Amino acid sequence: MGASGTGDDRATPNDPGTGPAPGLDDALRDIGDTGKATLKASVDAAKAFRTLVLADISLARSALGRALAFTGVAIAFGASAWLLLMAALIVFLSNGLGWSWTLSLLLTALLSLAITVFGGWSAIRYFEHTRLQATRRQLARLGIGELAEFTPTPGSPESTREATEAAPPETPAGEPAKDKRGVDITPP
Repeated sequence: MGASGTGDDRATPNDPGTGPAPGLDDALRDIGDTGKATLKASVDAAKAFRTLVLADISLARSALGRALAFTGVAIAFGASAWLLLMAALIVFLSNGLGWSWTLSLLLTALLSLAITVFGGWSAIRYFEHTRLQATRRQLARLGIGELAEFTPTPGSPESTREATEAAPPETPAGEPAKDKRGVDITPP
């Protein structure tokens, strides 16, 4: 009768250290299984990264369309609506309220400028989405691209977004960091 009380003295695979070491074929099979698992994990990571890139490009494409639309709104208002509405307002201010022509023109110009600034600001806000920020952060985290030396390592629990937003890339002298061609590095 064996140590396990079953009458069998042979070691089982679940009894580590009590039997002979696994054979070469078992070790090669384990290495092959590990290689397959590594390949599967790599394929899964590549698929996830592809999904991220496609989503980022889709967001950029959508944002570009919206930015162009807001740019068109700003231009249309700055030109045609100014000619029609501001002319009517100038007449009202000068004839109805008795303001001078100079003051009437100045007020309408400031109003037009404020609305044009709003349209331009909206366009710039949507253009921010065309910078592929999430993709650039992930590439930098993997050590690829101009931001690689400014982001945490792949195994770090620190957020890449927080690291790039908290400290924009700078040289030790406090100047903006530049890539190998001398172009400023823009943080994502």
